[in-house]
Amino acid sequence: MSKAQNTHLLLNLPISTASKLLKFCYFITAFLLVSCGDNKTEKTTETLSEIQTEETVATDSNTKTILCFGDSITAGYGLDDTNDAFPSVLQQKIDALDLNYTVINSGLSGETTAGGKGRIDWILNQSIDIFLLELGANDGLRGVPLSETRANLQDIIDSVKKKSPDTTIILAGMQLPPNMGQDYTTGFKQIFSDLAEKNDLEFVPFILKDVGGIKALNQNDGIHPTVEGHKIVANTVWEVLGPLVKS
Repeated sequence: MSKAQNTHLLLNLPISTASKLLKFCYFITAFLLVSCGDNKTEKTTETLSEIQTEETVATDSNTKTILCFGDSITAGYGLDDTNDAFPSVLQQKIDALDLNYTVINSGLSGETTAGGKGRIDWILNQSIDIFLLELGANDGLRGVPLSETRANLQDIIDSVKKKSPDTTIILAGMQLPPNMGQDYTTGFKQIFSDLAEKNDLEFVPFILKDVGGIKALNQNDGIHPTVEGHKIVANTVWEVLGPLVKS
């Protein structure tokens, strides 16, 4: 069993045999799928009817934690085996190097920056050494005002820094398809680089680099990566994450 596990809309935090057990149980009544058509975005709404949590904190302080906080890209939506999502691929890379890190997949399909802002305090009720922030795509596809997306991401960053000042934050950038309009797509892309510079964050300029827009590396919806696509996403994240965990 991989250390990093998740199922679509049912998140299971990995179990460390050393002494760590973190259980996250999500009960979902509906979910959001966002897809792009010609000059429009089709969407449904997602409702979380109940969230129940059971968490036992480890005493093994030697095991460090990488938490991937994101949307369906992080969650591995649409994969037959969601252990093929990029957080699990990162865990495989870490295990191959015999590094003492556990990767936690805290991706939630349909998540927006507003949704992430709403659940961040709960997520921070655990020790996190490296926090990967991958949110914003659903805002962009919905046409959420850029100022709102920027403010929500800044609030999440502020929450992490306030609760856990020693945590290293990696911000994952996102880009939008051109049918969202040039001004909007340009401004959206700029949000991430601006926040990374302003907050002195580690930065992945575009998490879907070499994957986005490539038909063979995406599922039929043209948005969510295939297994091979997730491997490339993991390599893109590893360019930033690798030096951090190796040091």
